[in-house]
Amino acid sequence: MICIAIANQKGGVGKTTTAINLATGLAATGLRVLLLDLDPQGNASTGLGVGQSERTRSSYDLLVGNCALEDAIVTTRVPKLDLVPATQDLSGCEIELIEYEQRTHRLERVLAEAPMGRWDICLIDCPPSLGLLTINAMVAAQSLLVPLQCEFFALEGLSQLLQTVERIRGRFNPGLSIMGVALTMYDRRNRLTDQVADDVRACLGDLVFTTVIPRNVRLSEAPSHGVPALIYDFRCSGSEAYMRLARELIARLPRQEVAA
Repeated sequence: MICIAIANQKGGVGKTTTAINLATGLAATGLRVLLLDLDPQGNASTGLGVGQSERTRSSYDLLVGNCALEDAIVTTRVPKLDLVPATQDLSGCEIELIEYEQRTHRLERVLAEAPMGRWDICLIDCPPSLGLLTINAMVAAQSLLVPLQCEFFALEGLSQLLQTVERIRGRFNPGLSIMGVALTMYDRRNRLTDQVADDVRACLGDLVFTTVIPRNVRLSEAPSHGVPALIYDFRCSGSEAYMRLARELIARLPRQEVAA
């Protein structure tokens, strides 16, 4: 199972929207996908129509050892897409984990127990911080996908995130790579948007995905209906962009693992 963490310590850059719709897009191509909600806000769970009453087991229970991975799985309305939901219990999880040995490797151990062949790819929706939850995701993942809002302040946090990735490589996960940077909330009417996109591409080159995710009302409306935008309105510009991003991501996956 290929594991990709979707992370950016800045909030409001489209992490959860990317996690939900990218997972749906990958499932639409035939891949078996596991989406792990690691954000205490639980927005990815809500956006997939999984209410609080259905979250009897969550990613919190996995991290503190209350249950096995199989027991936390919730089947979503999207074919081939399973979810590990999140609850507000995650808010205090970082404090609790301090008492555990190997606290940075808790999630890695959980995902190592995944049944062989059950899922092809796992996406982890990280919280908007560089705390212990995000570190657990980066330690467990082979790759990192960074949603980056096309605004000036988003650029400031990118260097901090890249420094954190280097520290994770040096101390915990030398194999961690950056799958790519996905430009989100792109507005062609705003000149600053183009400038930010050009600056990021000049700095990171091919690491930046060709596909850009536009600002789109349908992407914002879909979570209130408990479905991904790809189901809510598959013809809207946002849905079409996420399908292109899914195909582009697949093209970047190791060929032998895709074939498996």
